[in-house]
Amino acid sequence: MDGYAGNMVYVDLTSGTTAVKPTPPELKKSYIGGRGFGIRLLTDMVDPKIDPLSDKNILVFAAGPLTGTGIPLGSRYEVSTIAPLTGLAVSANSGGVFGWKLKKAGFDAAVITGKSAKPVYLLLDNGKAELRDASRLWGKTTGETTDAIVEELKDPSVRVSCIGPSGEKLVLMSCIINEKTRAAGRGGVGAVMGSKNLKAIAARGDQLIKPADEEQLKTVKERVKNKIQENGIAKGLHDYGTAVLVNILNENYLLPTRNFQTAHFDGAEKISGETMAQTILKKPKGCYSCIVQCGRVHEFDGVTGEGPEYEPDWGFGADCGVDDLKIIARANDLCNEYGLDSISVPTTIACLMEMAEKGYIDHPIRFGDAEGMLKLVEQIAKREGIGDELAEGSFQFATKHGHPELSMSSKKQELPAYDPRGIQGYGLATATSVRGGDHVYAYMISPEILGAPEKIDPYLIKGKPQWVKTFQDLTAAIDATGMCLFTSFALDAEDYADLLSATTGVKIGADELLQVGERIWNLQKLYNVKRGFGRKDDTLPDRLLHEPLKEGAPAGQVSHVLEMLDEYYALRGWDAEGVPTEAKLKELGLM
Repeated sequence: MDGYAGNMVYVDLTSGTTAVKPTPPELKKSYIGGRGFGIRLLTDMVDPKIDPLSDKNILVFAAGPLTGTGIPLGSRYEVSTIAPLTGLAVSANSGGVFGWKLKKAGFDAAVITGKSAKPVYLLLDNGKAELRDASRLWGKTTGETTDAIVEELKDPSVRVSCIGPSGEKLVLMSCIINEKTRAAGRGGVGAVMGSKNLKAIAARGDQLIKPADEEQLKTVKERVKNKIQENGIAKGLHDYGTAVLVNILNENYLLPTRNFQTAHFDGAEKISGETMAQTILKKPKGCYSCIVQCGRVHEFDGVTGEGPEYEPDWGFGADCGVDDLKIIARANDLCNEYGLDSISVPTTIACLMEMAEKGYIDHPIRFGDAEGMLKLVEQIAKREGIGDELAEGSFQFATKHGHPELSMSSKKQELPAYDPRGIQGYGLATATSVRGGDHVYAYMISPEILGAPEKIDPYLIKGKPQWVKTFQDLTAAIDATGMCLFTSFALDAEDYADLLSATTGVKIGADELLQVGERIWNLQKLYNVKRGFGRKDDTLPDRLLHEPLKEGAPAGQVSHVLEMLDEYYALRGWDAEGVPTEAKLKELGLM
């Protein structure tokens, strides 16, 4: 009667045993769920000195109390672990239906430890947990794996979260895919799953998910539903998907092109969300309880797939110099099938393209080579040829070949589809992100480009550290609740707090909610400090710090992230090296 399933399952793959335990009240109170649960359990259970691909690492799959309650866009779950791509404590967020099914199966979280001697999958079924042989599934794509498990269980209602061949081969850019197309996508979480010989988690059940105060929740749900439906950004996402951003960023000369060498792509219109809607789009699609439906189901040449979202549309498009929408969609489909991060993979290929064009490596690939790009996706997934090197990510690849400056990454994780030189707050958020190069740990694009909750000048640095801190804390809290980040275009901290209060029965205010987010952020940061990360890592590639943009309104701009660090650290209550102080940790109940 509080939105939670009430139990967590602990799975020891080494011994092949499972144990169901009640969800701790203190965990719910201080960390809410989702990312909060995952980061707390990870930092409690795992020595920060371990190798991410050793059997000492863990995986935590966790939903939030608002996941699966019928609240608009309440569908998300998080996968938390130490990321092999970066070495950071990471949480990767995914939507679809799996998070709801995890709770319907009777669990708020599944905590995976150890390593199985052979491939297995975990079945979560109405409060019970069972490990099953998955040897026949090893080597199969995510779609094939999902279909095989559904057929074995003879139950079309079951939902599957699994890895593809890239996770089995420990590709550091591999992710975890649920329902064939939804990805927990960053940091190489799929490689951790593969290192444990865990092929999949399947969830089914009919357990009740009841809020504490149904009448109050109904009132708040109606309020947030109206705010979301009245939001112009939400309408744009429904009509044109997340790729509606292609033209917006390009018109602002902020669309990274050809490995961030420029920020304007002449072929942008050909790959835009508007063009997608007019050509290959079959229908919009949403996650569980979604009233926005930003997902894209595409169909062309007799093949149906899903996407591409904005990030892979940009990555396989502008960043690789390709303006063929069908090829981009096919590259995105391959990422889903093989279980690959569709941000890191194209950005790594773009890095190779620049190195090849400049003669730093002997390879025929060039910007605009669409067919060559597709071939490289396959090679990365299978670790074949040069794909074996690229599978380690752009930073390790470029460093190995003597040009680390050409890796457009932060903390070894590839940057997403916005040029930080012309979006100063976003640049600071990306550089200080506790999971490496990132946009969804603080979506500063919202105020700086889209004007939500208000429009702020993207070129100025004044006031940006405070904006970034607030957005980082709020996003951590949203990730803990189980809500979709896109709700933040329309909702504020008070809305989330009211949803939580009605669902859990525990009164929480907006300030308390933000403090939970701050607690999660600081805990994740502190763990990363123990893993050796510090001020030197809170930065961006030299190109973005020293090579000005040359076109459009942001011409002459570079990122001023290093100039903002001192103020940002002070606002966070950290010392000059970016380490949380004893006073801050005591304030947040972390010591």
